[in-house]
Amino acid sequence: MGKGRIIFHVDMNSFYASVETAYRPELKGKPVAIAGDPEKRKGIIVTCNYEARAKGVKTTMPLWQAYDICPNLIALKPNFNRYREASQHMFAILSEVTPFVQPISIDEGYMDLTDYSGEYSPLQLAEWIQQRLVDELDLPSSIGIAPNKFLAKMASDMKKPLGITVLRKREIQEKLWPLPIGEMYGVGKKTEEKLTQINIETIGDLAKLNVLTLKNLLGVNGERLHLRANGIDNSEVDPEAINEFKSIGNSQTFPFDTTDSNEIQQMLSQLCQSVADRMKAKQVVSENIQIMIRYHDRKTITRSRQLRDFVEHKDQINQIVLDLFYSHWNEEPIRLLGVTAQHLSHKEEVSKQLDLFNYEQEAEKEPLYNAIEQIEGKYGKEVFVNLSGYEQPKVKTSFQKDFLSNNQRKK
Repeated sequence: MGKGRIIFHVDMNSFYASVETAYRPELKGKPVAIAGDPEKRKGIIVTCNYEARAKGVKTTMPLWQAYDICPNLIALKPNFNRYREASQHMFAILSEVTPFVQPISIDEGYMDLTDYSGEYSPLQLAEWIQQRLVDELDLPSSIGIAPNKFLAKMASDMKKPLGITVLRKREIQEKLWPLPIGEMYGVGKKTEEKLTQINIETIGDLAKLNVLTLKNLLGVNGERLHLRANGIDNSEVDPEAINEFKSIGNSQTFPFDTTDSNEIQQMLSQLCQSVADRMKAKQVVSENIQIMIRYHDRKTITRSRQLRDFVEHKDQINQIVLDLFYSHWNEEPIRLLGVTAQHLSHKEEVSKQLDLFNYEQEAEKEPLYNAIEQIEGKYGKEVFVNLSGYEQPKVKTSFQKDFLSNNQRKK
């Protein structure tokens, strides 16, 4: 790789199912899935191991359907404490090699080995890391090796399970460009739809497209994707990135102490707008909203609410803030108000996630999905789109938010 950067992307294979198999060795070689309520045959498949995938079991598949396809499937409830503990051990092993480790979810992270001065070559080092994860944790992984984070991420996906892939810039036309555009890291479903509408079918198509066309279509993200498709990504491996955005808040003092509800609501609205604007600029969402009330006598209180869903828009934040305010205001004159969004996560990651609460809600909708499936089987898949523009949700599941929040608290 010359004198350029050496970046690893370590991605654990079928992490939740693999952790369960490591915990219960008698499950090895058997089809295992993590799902909502196996005892009642309810819920959807969160993840499954490769033995289950070989039988046709897929993520987000209703559990009853998975049992029909694979009668000997072993479905287990998720065990968050077990996954967190395994993740902490995994990152501890990576951190023994270099301090430059950036977790990006519970089961994957980047390593910068540019200044590594040990006895191993990059390929030997990847093999050593992979073997340690197997020997000490009994967990399989795939590792991508490349000169930047984007290419390392793409490389780790190219061979699973237990794969090690080197992706050099000079190889992107051969190895990267032929891949479907939907497989490109950073391209979500909506972006994929926009790109296919202008006949961008592969990563190579995107790489060759005029960058101005992409900027007009996707804004600044279009330029970033164009650079990545051409193998360019200068972002650093940042060990502190997981805690980069702890909170975003604003406060403001009134010209005079006040009890006027109109003045108070107007101030809160302005603060919520400011917080929402800053969240949008940083591309983050929040799952905890806090207010601060400072009274005329300088007595100050803060009250917060942990949310079941992420929020990002001004109206969402304002509704929570007003409820918090009127639940805790003692009606004495107010000198200052503050609004803070806490427990922040990057939208790029959250867009791929279905947190535990939404996951459970999704499981509750299973009878509706069953009915939809029966109607579509009789009248065709277009029946709901034609009637109301409704399209059956396509969800992706992960518990990465739980891991990220836990790491923020530990810091």
